Amino acid sequence: MALMRTTAQTVAHSTVRPSEEPATMPSPASPSAAGPPGADRSSAAATAPPEGAASPSFTEQEIASQPACWRRAAALAGEFRGLLPRRGERVAVVGCGTSWFVAQSYAALREAGGGGYTDAFAASEFPLSRRYDRILAVTRSGTTTEVLDLLDRVRGASPTTALTADPDTPVSAAADRTAVLGFADERSVVQTRYATTALALLRAALEADGTLPAGVAPLADAAEQAESAVSRELPEHLLRAEQFTFLGTGWSHGLALEAALKLREAAGAWTEAYPAMEYRHGPLSIAAPNRVVWTLGPVPGGLAAQIAGAGAAHVHHPGSDPLAELVLVQRLAVQTALAAGRDPDAPRHLTRSVVLDGGLA
Repeated sequence: MALMRTTAQTVAHSTVRPSEEPATMPSPASPSAAGPPGADRSSAAATAPPEGAASPSFTEQEIASQPACWRRAAALAGEFRGLLPRRGERVAVVGCGTSWFVAQSYAALREAGGGGYTDAFAASEFPLSRRYDRILAVTRSGTTTEVLDLLDRVRGASPTTALTADPDTPVSAAADRTAVLGFADERSVVQTRYATTALALLRAALEADGTLPAGVAPLADAAEQAESAVSRELPEHLLRAEQFTFLGTGWSHGLALEAALKLREAAGAWTEAYPAMEYRHGPLSIAAPNRVVWTLGPVPGGLAAQIAGAGAAHVHHPGSDPLAELVLVQRLAVQTALAAGRDPDAPRHLTRSVVLDGGLA
C-alpha cells in the first residue's frame, strides 16, 4: 500500500496544531530522551517526589496531568472546529485498541445528542462498501498499520481527518486533514491522557454545537471531578481483587471497555467489559467474593442486588462523570501493576504502536 505521498500532494493537506502550549503542560523532552522517529517526545516531568520516595512512573505523571489536558482541549474546540465532524454529517470514527474505544464513546455521544448518524469501527473492520460524509481516524502515534491502510483505501471516496499526537508521522500524509494534540502525547506505552484528551476535545465540540446529550455534564465539570480522582485514595479491597468486570451504558460502554483494557495492559489482570444490561445474560455467572463489578454510569434496576447476592463487590459512584471515573481505574491499573512488580510504562508483549512489516496481508 502507498502510505506516503509526493510533496505536491501533501501540500494540499491541512494540519492544525494548537496555537500555543499551556503553561501547565509538561515541557518538551530533550532530543536524547525523545527516542526513535514517531516515539513520544513530550516530557512527563512532574514535581519531584519526597526524598527517599520512588519517582512516579511516566504513566502516573500522565494520569495526573489529565484535568489540565482536558481544559486545554476544551479551549481548542473552536480552533479545530473546521476539522471535526459537523452537525448533520454521516460520520465513521475509526481507531485501534484504546482509540477504538474512544471512537465508540464519541459515536454514542454524537448520535444520542442529535449530531448525526455516527458509526465506530476498529480500523481493520471498516466496511469499505459504505460511504460517509467524513471519516475520523483517532491515532496517538500516527503510525498504526491498520489506520494507515484504511486511510489509503478510502482516499478519494470519503473526506478524512486524523486526530493524532504527532504530526511528523505518516498519518499526516495519509489523511486529508490532521488535528494535532501534541501537548497530550505520552511516553508510556499504555495510553491514558492522550485518549481521554481526544475524547474531551470531541465532547467539547459537541457541547459547543449544542449536541451534547441530555444528562451528560459539561466538560468543565468532568475536569473538576478528575482533579479529585487523581488524588483520591483507592479502597484496599480493589487492590486485592482477583477479577474485574466493567459495565457501561451508551457512551460509557466504550469507557468500560477501555477501563478493562487498562488493567489488562498495565497489570495483566483478568478483566471483562459489557453493556450494563447484558451483564445478566451470562457474565453474572462469574461474580463471586473477591471479584469486582464496576459500573460506569447508571445501574439497571435490580442489578446491584444480584451482584451483592453473588458475593461480588459492586463499585458505583452516583453522579460521577464516567470520563473522570476512568481516571480512578487508570490509577488502579498502575497500583496493581506496581504491587505485582510490573513496570506500568512497559507492559509485557506490547509496543507504543502496532506497525506490521509489509503492511496488512
